[in-house]
Amino acid sequence: MIIIACFILSFVGLVYPIIPSVFMIWIGVAIFHFGINSNELSWISFTMLLLLTILLFVADYLANLHFVDKAGGSKWGMRAATIGLIVGSFIIPPFGVIIIPFVLVLLAEMIQKKPFIESFKVAFATLIAFLSGTFAKAIIQLIMIVVFVLDVIF
Repeated sequence: MIIIACFILSFVGLVYPIIPSVFMIWIGVAIFHFGINSNELSWISFTMLLLLTILLFVADYLANLHFVDKAGGSKWGMRAATIGLIVGSFIIPPFGVIIIPFVLVLLAEMIQKKPFIESFKVAFATLIAFLSGTFAKAIIQLIMIVVFVLDVIF
């Protein structure tokens, strides 16, 4: 039951970045491996989980880099987005992780004397980056859980 709770929390972490999503999956795997059956999981599963973890981080990074850089985002805009994600996870849950970063990026870009339209474009790109990165992470996390379950069942 604790393992299932860890897997569910990994998806909650997609909306509340304060919860380390992929780490929760690894906690569930570790609980199973060290607490239930250390012979059940194969090295292939551990390798696949490790590769999927790396893919998860790369997908998230590339989504942000692609959308924000393409829109002309600044380092201040990226910092504002990061702060907005953390603060937003506590304010107006779960919509705060969408609204707060958008507003902070818009303000950060405008403070740097960018026109409103350009600042809005960067803020919108940040929103798209977050949503696409979150979608990619959800798919990869689901695949990780399926790899785990299939190895345990078969």
